[in-house]
Amino acid sequence: MRLRRWALPVVASFSLGWLGHSLVTPRLAHADKANEPPHATMEHLAKVLVQVENRYVDPVDRDRLLAGAIKGLVSELDPHSEFYTPKEYADFLAETNGTFGGVGLEVDGRGEYLTVIAPIEGGPAEKAGLKPGDEIVAIDGDDAKGISVEKSVRRMRGKPGTKVELTIRRPSDGKVYKVPLVRAEIHVPSVRGHVLPGNIVYLRLVQFQETTHAELLETVTKLKAKIGGKIAGVVLDLRRNPGGLVKQAVLVADEFLDKGVIFSMKGQGGKTLEEAKASAGGALVEPKLAVLVDDGSASAAELLAGALQDHKRGTIVGTTTYGKGSVQSLIELPGGGGLKLTTARYYTPNGRAIQAQGVEPDLVVEATRALDDKPLPFLKEKDLPNALPPEAGKPLPNAAGTLDAKPKVTPPAVAHEPNLEKDFPLRMAHQVVSAKVKGAPVP
Repeated sequence: MRLRRWALPVVASFSLGWLGHSLVTPRLAHADKANEPPHATMEHLAKVLVQVENRYVDPVDRDRLLAGAIKGLVSELDPHSEFYTPKEYADFLAETNGTFGGVGLEVDGRGEYLTVIAPIEGGPAEKAGLKPGDEIVAIDGDDAKGISVEKSVRRMRGKPGTKVELTIRRPSDGKVYKVPLVRAEIHVPSVRGHVLPGNIVYLRLVQFQETTHAELLETVTKLKAKIGGKIAGVVLDLRRNPGGLVKQAVLVADEFLDKGVIFSMKGQGGKTLEEAKASAGGALVEPKLAVLVDDGSASAAELLAGALQDHKRGTIVGTTTYGKGSVQSLIELPGGGGLKLTTARYYTPNGRAIQAQGVEPDLVVEATRALDDKPLPFLKEKDLPNALPPEAGKPLPNAAGTLDAKPKVTPPAVAHEPNLEKDFPLRMAHQVVSAKVKGAPVP
């Protein structure tokens, strides 16, 4: 199961037909069109393909053209439906496992160049000395300015043992360095844990992958041993969590909740397709809780935050989340390719739509520092081309497909080590949990 951020596993990117007759209602016209076999459309596509093959100035690859045609068809639906070639599909599945061949970098793509958020511990990039804030200005000598995160990441990934050279600019000294790297098998931990003052633990969920629930339980066990007693409270950090496997988000929610609905899922026509419920017990049902979210908390992370908020299980601290509440089903295709198709919307236990709206915090706390010196517009789900509305037939909030009139400052990178002095939202979340533990008023 998958939402972002998947027998059909569910995964965390239209055109209107002319009615042609005044007596035909839009609903009937749509139904008639949907029931028509696609032979005429396919014949049209075949004619275009023949013209391109016979008359285009250079020879063309038919398989590449057809893959492009399918990609275009699917991309017109919404921002998250996508067609994958066999190679892309294999890479996509590798991401959900948290293991892949690469250089070991967490990057942010909202500036002119990719910016290093943090090197992954033990990876080639960390061993080569790359630091948070480094800008990747070239990959194998090719200028990386304006290249999408997906394409850049694809260039840096590859078979373990192969080489790639990154050219990086370090803002701290203004110098440019060429860094040769040998790709290695990278495992990205999805859970990080630390002990904060007052027997309160910090749990950072980076994303939801196959091992997240198991990692969470293992981390909690280690933190309990480190404390030498009972965990009094938890700060659950979901900032910049892009989502991932919804099944894992449900398992995590179940550790905090001992009853009630976690989410519901509605498909075409508003039909309820699924409803997930919490089971009795859980490793974290007793500790007091605050949940950190921001503009980058998306998909399965929003599902988890929304469930905890509706059940009044914890205080949500930060800024309104990204707003991706649509469901993608992953369909394996003949030949090894795949189709990620939006098939439903998610709703919180109280029936709130997450799509294009996000989860609003109980306590609004803005980030106090930016990743870059220049304020950057932060796109949310509702701003993306072809974004789905909160519910079928309803308009998108605040005009879809445009940037907010007032740019928002890019949220800070989330450090591997929590810092109560420098990270103001974290400090506020810790104060909230501390007050709950002491039975004092929440600030």
